[in-house]
Amino acid sequence: MTENILSEIKQAVFPETQYFKEETAKIQIYLHHTAGSANPNAVFSGWNMNTERIATSFVIGGKPNKSNGYKDGIILQGFSSKYWAYHLGLKKEIFDKHNIPYQSLDKISIGIELCNWGWVTKTDRGWETYVGTLVPEDEVVEYSDGFKGRKHYHAYSDAQIESTGKLLKFLGSKYDIPLAHYSNIFDIYLYALQGMSGIYTHNSVRSDKSDIHPQLEMIAMLKSL
Repeated sequence: MTENILSEIKQAVFPETQYFKEETAKIQIYLHHTAGSANPNAVFSGWNMNTERIATSFVIGGKPNKSNGYKDGIILQGFSSKYWAYHLGLKKEIFDKHNIPYQSLDKISIGIELCNWGWVTKTDRGWETYVGTLVPEDEVVEYSDGFKGRKHYHAYSDAQIESTGKLLKFLGSKYDIPLAHYSNIFDIYLYALQGMSGIYTHNSVRSDKSDIHPQLEMIAMLKSL
């Protein structure tokens, strides 16, 4: 498994000034989505345009609209998982709200971004993202009871979910992070804020976020780890 996943991970062009080249113990993994296009290279290019050192170690590409140098589910790495960057956007107030001592979870966690538009809305033009781009109807997932106030989301591709599973197994083994799945990782989860070891989503620590959404295929993969 280790050799397999290492051969699949491609390196992005990402300068050392965009993350903290400081080795820290890793005990958590957070799953995000980009709220952007399928192109993982564009994600690192966008992060490279700011000076705030906001990034994740890994970005998993989605279905490309045309042949443009990457494949569905490709894993792109910008910096070693032993280093860190800001990816959670946590303030002391959320810890205070739950009577939990503040700690910098960015330092003790690894971030994985999936290229995905997030919620979509049906219009006369089709399924529109928040910036007006269109998502094919066969890439839309519906939550009958809604999720974070929205019923329709851009689906994670089969290849993305498979790559996410491979990467989680590799990182879990490398850093001795438990892979057990907890259904409440899609909402505020006190274990995450307390710095307990495990796999979480951005929802686990931010009530204003909707990444990642609870797609059934993603949940099945997490349960199978």
